Amino acid sequence: MRVLLAGATGVLGRRLVPMLVNAGFEVTGTTRSAARMAELEAAGASGVQMDGLDETSVERAMAEAEPEVVIHQLTSLAAMSANTKKFDQEFAATNRLRTTGTDNLLAAARAVGATRFIAQSYTGWPSERRGGWVKDETGPLDASPATESASSHAAIRHVDEVVSRAGGIDGIVLRYGGFYGPGTGMGAGGEMLTMVAERKMPIVGGGTGVWSFCHIDDAAAATVVAVVRGAPGIYNIVDDDPAPVSEWLPHLAASIGAKAPRRLPAWLARPMLGEHGISLMTQIRGSSNAKAKTELEWHPRYPSWREGFRAGLGEPALP
Repeated sequence: MRVLLAGATGVLGRRLVPMLVNAGFEVTGTTRSAARMAELEAAGASGVQMDGLDETSVERAMAEAEPEVVIHQLTSLAAMSANTKKFDQEFAATNRLRTTGTDNLLAAARAVGATRFIAQSYTGWPSERRGGWVKDETGPLDASPATESASSHAAIRHVDEVVSRAGGIDGIVLRYGGFYGPGTGMGAGGEMLTMVAERKMPIVGGGTGVWSFCHIDDAAAATVVAVVRGAPGIYNIVDDDPAPVSEWLPHLAASIGAKAPRRLPAWLARPMLGEHGISLMTQIRGSSNAKAKTELEWHPRYPSWREGFRAGLGEPALP
């Protein structure tokens, strides 16, 4: 089966390419940089240059690959910081890839006769911030997202809606949880891990915001499964253990040998974090993976961040 992976040299793409190759798929990976073609070829894939925001470039890459399945993993997160007050500003490029990029890829996939389209989305903070603390795919997205993340929220909603409801092609939306592991911000050398080590990431308020995590390799494995399994629709790709900040953040600090995080009252942290940052710490909901486990028959290698933080933050060999 021929698979086009858009965003093959990103954090998730780098883990995903060898898994797809090892599963027996004929993989074409896209990159904006000619210098990274050799990286794709070394992993067993063919490489093609593509700019996801350029309709002609997308059409050319799609015509060259003639894929049966298209996987959309285009993001622009390499230069991200943890500044929650500038959340939309820092996600601006990724938001364009989630809107214009998604539309370009979906149209080109249909034009070449692809039968399946898999797109990256996100679960957790975009969900409604009231009611139960763990949400499944039937729950609504937040009708009033924080001001600093409103544009990013709209971009995620766009991916979810246009892909899951796509006509003429099976659209699969994978809502990943918070990534951790090699190459991520919560992996060895990553910015978030550095902040925790330096005690620059406090527990704010009661730390009641619930997070759902997913190891980067578990996310890649779920994506491979979705190439051949699962009805069109939305799937949460998270571990089995949603947990409040007050629980997982001290555990993360202990896992890397750091001192316990400081605590700050919400009123004191608000000027530094903004509405979105306070929401992440005190209001957001976790996510259920029951649908993905049942319908995709996917089970994470790290069922809980508790084990994953201890054993999965470093840089194991790529599969």
